[in-house]
Amino acid sequence: MALYSAVSGWTINGGVLAPKALKSNAEFVCNYLNDSLKPTHNSLSLSSSSDTSHSWVFPNGKTFDWKQGNSSIRSGVACRALNVETKHFFSLGSKFQLEDVIEAQQFDRDTLSAIFDVALEMEKIEKNSAGSHLLQGYLMATLFYEPSTRTRLSFESAMKRLGGEVLTTENAREFSSAAKGETLEDTIRTVEGYCDIIVMRHFESGAARRAATTAGIPVINAGDGPGQHPTQALLDVYTIQRELGKLDGIKVGLVGDLANGRTVRSLAYLLAKYNNVKIYLVSPEVVKMKDDIKDYLTSKGVEWEESADLMEVASKCDVVYQTRIQRERFGERIDLYEEARGRYIVDQNVLDVMQKHAVVMHPLPRLDEITVDVDADPRAAYFRQAKNGLYIRMALLKLLLLGW
Repeated sequence: MALYSAVSGWTINGGVLAPKALKSNAEFVCNYLNDSLKPTHNSLSLSSSSDTSHSWVFPNGKTFDWKQGNSSIRSGVACRALNVETKHFFSLGSKFQLEDVIEAQQFDRDTLSAIFDVALEMEKIEKNSAGSHLLQGYLMATLFYEPSTRTRLSFESAMKRLGGEVLTTENAREFSSAAKGETLEDTIRTVEGYCDIIVMRHFESGAARRAATTAGIPVINAGDGPGQHPTQALLDVYTIQRELGKLDGIKVGLVGDLANGRTVRSLAYLLAKYNNVKIYLVSPEVVKMKDDIKDYLTSKGVEWEESADLMEVASKCDVVYQTRIQRERFGERIDLYEEARGRYIVDQNVLDVMQKHAVVMHPLPRLDEITVDVDADPRAAYFRQAKNGLYIRMALLKLLLLGW
């Protein structure tokens, strides 16, 4: 992937950091691209002509050269133009460690903690009715080749609550040029010319990685078939921390379609970052967790156990993470789908054996795997979990576009 600044709109070509497009009378918000990734709090200001349409930045030459006047600046500063008046203030900060969000394995424990801190700040912004202009001037494209309610709308809400704008297609598989046979790579090359960041859901595992390899702007994986759903895993772990007050030493029951469930696969990767975690795998035989996840957990020293008894597991766990049996993953094998669905249902009987502090989670949508009477129990955390997705996605958009 081409080296791209922490704020989109700038690319590095032949040692020169050049803007895609600049507006006159602009204020530049800058991020210092240092190797240590430690935030700095330095700032400097400069004045320039109002015509910045031919401005260039030379990271190694340490100067900005406009039509009228030169100014000195530290090398390695990347900036993006926003409309204001003629005096320009540069705030230097550190770049986010990731260029794209593709899989849960990208995150280490320290990064997770830092993202959760930013998400808490996003909660404060969301509760402020005046909103935020943090991402004003930025455009996000949502490319969803599969149906979505929570993920797509929460990303779009996140962008708008931070002052950005959204370009979207609800069913890209049918209503984009993919229906005409356009390749994913060509779609990405086209769409990146219209926006600053792409959020994509695709029906093929590995599609998000292909998109990120192609794009020169950040790409966020919003689910790629039975592969992964890293932002869902982030909000799930964030929810567990908010609900239980800890992530070390917990017991989690993963229930339902574990073979095709990208949410549980991604969550397992993140839970492996924490200490003394035990995972129970509860599913019908036809949709058991695949060996790659089991092997990964074993390699990380995470204790796991397969069980056919939901009641027993629920009595031991701090989190019962229920998922639906996904009809769309069975193709023509309706017989296998019918065999799997309805086997494990969270109802009042399950609640009765659960511990008082434990919670029920679900990535949603649900069908019949959690009965509606469970909703009234304070341990039903799935709608709070969905709301947390807004804060996590606000945090990711801020970090990918502006850095820390």
